[in-house]
Amino acid sequence: MSDEVNPFESLQEQIEDAAEYLEYSTDVLERLKHPERVLETTLSVEMDDGSIEVFKGFRSQFNGDRGPYKGGIRYHPQVSRDEVKALSGWMVYKCAAVNIPYGGGKGGIKVDPRNYSADEMERLTRSFAKELRPIIGEDRDIPAPDVNTGQREMNWIKDTYETLENTTEPGVITGKAIESGGSEGRTEATGRSVMLTTREAFDYLGRDIEEATVAVQGYGNAGSVAARLIDELGASVVAVSDSSGAVYNGDGLDAEAVKDHKRETGSVTGYEGADEEFGNRDLLTMDVDLLVPAALENAIDADIAEDVRADIIVEAANGPLTPAADDVMAERDVYVFPDILANAGGVTVSYFEWVQNRQRFYWDEERVNDELERVITNAFRDLVDAYESTDAETFRTAMYVVAIERVVDAAEEAGIWP
Repeated sequence: MSDEVNPFESLQEQIEDAAEYLEYSTDVLERLKHPERVLETTLSVEMDDGSIEVFKGFRSQFNGDRGPYKGGIRYHPQVSRDEVKALSGWMVYKCAAVNIPYGGGKGGIKVDPRNYSADEMERLTRSFAKELRPIIGEDRDIPAPDVNTGQREMNWIKDTYETLENTTEPGVITGKAIESGGSEGRTEATGRSVMLTTREAFDYLGRDIEEATVAVQGYGNAGSVAARLIDELGASVVAVSDSSGAVYNGDGLDAEAVKDHKRETGSVTGYEGADEEFGNRDLLTMDVDLLVPAALENAIDADIAEDVRADIIVEAANGPLTPAADDVMAERDVYVFPDILANAGGVTVSYFEWVQNRQRFYWDEERVNDELERVITNAFRDLVDAYESTDAETFRTAMYVVAIERVVDAAEEAGIWP
């Protein structure tokens, strides 16, 4: 994995690649490469022993031409200003790719939650929510879960915001528990869109999904759900990994049983149904039909890309391939279906949740899943149309062409204020 590649620079390079297929002036495209604003805040939080610890928090609002800023909040030791800027930019183009009316935002706190109690994490989250309060709202900026955050943290942010604002505004945040105004189908949404993209990709390429072998790198919510749903399509998930290592069974793993094992033990390693265990890099370079990188950004750099033997990659994580790795994949004719389509299920169902919150009318899971399938399959058709009509070198570039056109059109229709 490459730790030296700046994710914000990767985003800008992806936009520049797509710009070669677009007839926009340099100044118009330059505007699309930078966030509108970034909040950087210092959070002082009391620990259980009475001491005070200081944490850095960030919220980037990248572009709001198509609607309120939208994007998750992550808790991770590697959170940085450039990371949240990149992730907020990817959110802009992800929302535009699947044609939902949002801009892009992203936030995070530089923290390893494993080192803190639940009470300490609640105080940290509420402190961050207090700082976010002036810039978020259901018509301004709508956060959501991301790495190491979930319903618990979203519920705390919602409660803090509503208490300070003396209001009821469930649409201020998405990814909440059902009882707090969350949506059915939200937990599985990202993994489901990975599955839907995989299904459409294999169909488009004329490949039989039922004969496919699959490796999944990263076995959190997105990776484990994607593994189970792809397995249900008839594929054989032969290897999965997390930060502890990878497990392999040539006859196929029981995706749900591996998830249960990880829940009980904290890692996929040690799963009794595995024939073999090895490192994450070995999983990334396995001879499989489909590779699903579902961990963090920059998991596959140019060196690893040279050794990748999968024919198809569907990105469940944000930015798992560096731009240099993308170039290698294109040269080697490896088909990469990009994150801004494949993992867009999370933000799409977050949009559904927001719509339900605004209407105070809630859908059942079947409707959520049906609407998600419609959105992802429509976006896949838009991707294919752009790929074939522009002769773009990669599916990623084609998807960015679609997304950038939608953002620029919205900006031009609104006009630029003096």
